[in-house]
Amino acid sequence: MAVAIAAPVTAQTVAITGGTVVIGDGSDPIPNGTVVMRNGRVVSAGAGTTVPAGAETIDATGRWVTPGIVGGFTRLGLVEVSAVSGTNDTSAGESPFSAALDVTPAVNPLSSAIATNRAGGVTRAVVAPDTSGDSLFGGQGAIIDLGADMDAVMRPRAFQFIELGETGASRAGGSRAASYAMLRNALQQAQRYAANPNGYGGGSTDDLLNRLDAAALVPVVQGRTPLFVHVEQARDILNAIQLRDEFPRLRLVLVGVSEGWTVASQIAQSGVPVIASALNDLPAQFERLASTQSNIGRMRAAGVDVAIGMIDDNDTHLVRYSTQYAGNLVALQRIPGASGVSWGEAFALISSRPAEIMGLGDEIGSLRAGRRADVVIWDGDPLELTSNVDAMYIDGVEQPLVTRQSRLRDRYLRTDESDLPQAYEW
Repeated sequence: MAVAIAAPVTAQTVAITGGTVVIGDGSDPIPNGTVVMRNGRVVSAGAGTTVPAGAETIDATGRWVTPGIVGGFTRLGLVEVSAVSGTNDTSAGESPFSAALDVTPAVNPLSSAIATNRAGGVTRAVVAPDTSGDSLFGGQGAIIDLGADMDAVMRPRAFQFIELGETGASRAGGSRAASYAMLRNALQQAQRYAANPNGYGGGSTDDLLNRLDAAALVPVVQGRTPLFVHVEQARDILNAIQLRDEFPRLRLVLVGVSEGWTVASQIAQSGVPVIASALNDLPAQFERLASTQSNIGRMRAAGVDVAIGMIDDNDTHLVRYSTQYAGNLVALQRIPGASGVSWGEAFALISSRPAEIMGLGDEIGSLRAGRRADVVIWDGDPLELTSNVDAMYIDGVEQPLVTRQSRLRDRYLRTDESDLPQAYEW
């Protein structure tokens, strides 16, 4: 008798019906919608969508169906326990390399943070290194998926990360003037390396970067790889934008940007996108004196291309807080004098907007036809704190939602005296 071979999971056609569907492109949620996915891709999503014959049907009545959350700036998979150096691969203070460092081999798909954020609705993330020592450059970041497998990296060497502002000044020797001189010098050396790789170095005192670091910056100065620049203060924001006067091919992305609202018109005019920290609302540092939770809403109103990121804000473990931060921006619309965004736009800030900034808007971040089937089913409004994930698909493959925390919860949720260790007996 012939043995029937099961079709691959991703070859199935799945229709999720009856839920409130969120496309993720800034549009309003769609009641009683349907999402159809096949071969790991979205076929259609919205109202009036026809369910194909033979499709596996999932009833999502009373639930919400959205694209997966895209962590706009994280260090997911690089850290297990922040205070234990052996489990922290965010930076390399003793390394002779800086720009050449690549997070790809350091990303650990089995990290507990991957599982907990997957259970919180995060399907993809921008993963950045951190700077250390006396270098402005952290190295090359990646785009990852949070699937329960060992193939986490979607796009390696997706961008280069640098620190300016207060941190950059300290790395460069103590002043912002020094940090900009160091950065300009490094970019000039990358241009020199690109023009003559074989002649680079050779004992020249001008070539302060080693060959690997110089080579890693070539795609940056040529505009093939984005340059993520961490800046918070308004003056630093404008200084970073002005780098293109000397290096016109730079594809800048500003990260953090707490005082962005004060120079929002200049940012919008430059066309430089921003991955902003949504909860920076206190003057915790001198470079954040103008911080306000209305920052993102005001930048959006000025026409700035914005997404939500979490630099230096639990970016190693709690990226799932992105939904809370987006929800806060919706609530700000109800506060006199504050600036928030609509519900649809708030969700786009944590889904399609970061994907588009990374040049992946045609692949991830929304439920538009043809995108990867990163789909999350929630038991309620995903921007409400009380809502949880009921089911998740990455590339059309259903993902486990079990975490160490959920196992501990289930273990001790219902116990009797016979289940307790002997030490607890009187």
